[in-house]
Amino acid sequence: MSLPSTRLRHGSPPLPRGIHHLALNTPDMRATMDFYGRVLGMPLVHALRVPPGVGVGPGNRGNPPFENLRHYFFDVGGDTLLAFFELPADACPQADRNALAGMQHCAFTVTEERFRQVLQRLKDAGVATIGPIMVGAQTWSVYFFDPHGIRLEFCYQEHDGSDVRVVERWTQTRDEALAELRSLSQDADWLDAVTRHLPASR
Repeated sequence: MSLPSTRLRHGSPPLPRGIHHLALNTPDMRATMDFYGRVLGMPLVHALRVPPGVGVGPGNRGNPPFENLRHYFFDVGGDTLLAFFELPADACPQADRNALAGMQHCAFTVTEERFRQVLQRLKDAGVATIGPIMVGAQTWSVYFFDPHGIRLEFCYQEHDGSDVRVVERWTQTRDEALAELRSLSQDADWLDAVTRHLPASR
């Protein structure tokens, strides 16, 4: 699927402002800091220990079920954070990224210039990559794994320069979306409800 580079706006403003942070797990915070900070250029901005009782005590609100964990935050741009919990070594098996409720991969957007820089940094660090590959909507991606098996993607959009706007590039027209959605349902009322915010044309 390769849509034209036209930017489209839909008519249904999202309730959230954006992602505050994505929380992942690591068995080795030092290795994680070196990879995400040195190789991928995501600076550390906040380092903390999870307070007592929040891991296995009554105060747990969804954190990993261990006490005294390191929980560090990295700036990934766009006023968004990437966070890691450092789990005890061998405490849990590695997750299946293709299983339900698993994270298949995490994709970061960059300008074309930064994309070239990331490719060089990955090469310099000896990280195996797949790509660049055109993934649709005139977007190019490279895929790779962090030191602990988390699948990552960096992508840029053709012709954007420094003015990267992901939602506008990936927004389809109503008919473009309906071409796929009709494989999911033939309910006309439902199809209208889930596409009426989309633009009629490019």
